[in-house]
Amino acid sequence: MNWEPLLQVVRSKLQEEQSQGEAPDSRRLFHGRGHCYTGLDRVCVDSYHPAILVTLFDEYPEEDALADQLWSLVESLGYKGVAVQRRYQRGAPIQWQCGEEVEAPVARRGALKFPLTFDRQNVGFFLDIEPGRQWLEQQVREKAGKVDNLKLLNLFAFTCAFSAVARAAGELEVLNVDLNKGVLKRGQANHQLNNLASKGIRFLAMDALRDFKRYDRRGPFQLAVVDPPTRQRGSFDAAENYARQLELLPGCLADEADLLLVLNSPAHSEQYFRELIEAANPGFSVVARLPQNPDFPDSDSDAALKMLHVKFHR
Repeated sequence: MNWEPLLQVVRSKLQEEQSQGEAPDSRRLFHGRGHCYTGLDRVCVDSYHPAILVTLFDEYPEEDALADQLWSLVESLGYKGVAVQRRYQRGAPIQWQCGEEVEAPVARRGALKFPLTFDRQNVGFFLDIEPGRQWLEQQVREKAGKVDNLKLLNLFAFTCAFSAVARAAGELEVLNVDLNKGVLKRGQANHQLNNLASKGIRFLAMDALRDFKRYDRRGPFQLAVVDPPTRQRGSFDAAENYARQLELLPGCLADEADLLLVLNSPAHSEQYFRELIEAANPGFSVVARLPQNPDFPDSDSDAALKMLHVKFHR
């Protein structure tokens, strides 16, 4: 197996990383899933300094050789180990292939740290949505102090990285909603680890769609992030349920609100998403699609993660 095209990309990004100092921000070093590298579309490499995580979605020849070659690139840069997750195997096991196990890996974002779970299929932090976190950070900085009782609704909150970034950016209240109690507990831990004030930050284990009437009166919200799973068995299917979620959403929004609406479905185009939003309520207007994270190149922009800034006017 010729790993050289992958290694060339990694080398280039590691050179950039060295300029950040001892604790570089976490990032994707190689993104094969965007179909920009022939024969490598089922492999990704992420940097969670001091850990490297290789994710293989299909079996490749000479997988151990890839780990060895990556280790030769990163060992002198303060990394401690290279882990490989084989998503094509049952349970998506992660094994430390080179160096030593990093016992408590974290994702770093500036001064913020997010503990990771290398013993599960999803490690707990999404690198591709960083432009959305930057957008939210800017919105909070602009509105905090200018908007009375600024509130953010974070639907499908997962481990609440959006909430932590918003709280670090300014004073506001946040309502984090997710069906999974476990990820919300991790969200609370993320706030505590980063010494973020807990006042006004709430975590509700509810179904964002079916339990809407149980949390809608906690607004009105001037900011909202809606980042649902493409398909979560028995809970949410973007193709079937997203439109209804958007139809309900204005019921808890302020008369004017800024929204980040996300669709992570390669099967649905940006135009489809725009039409879905505009059909849900006449008060929605799409401002712009946020730029793609440059670490996630994609040969088809419609298949890539779609992050839209949407204005709401009642």
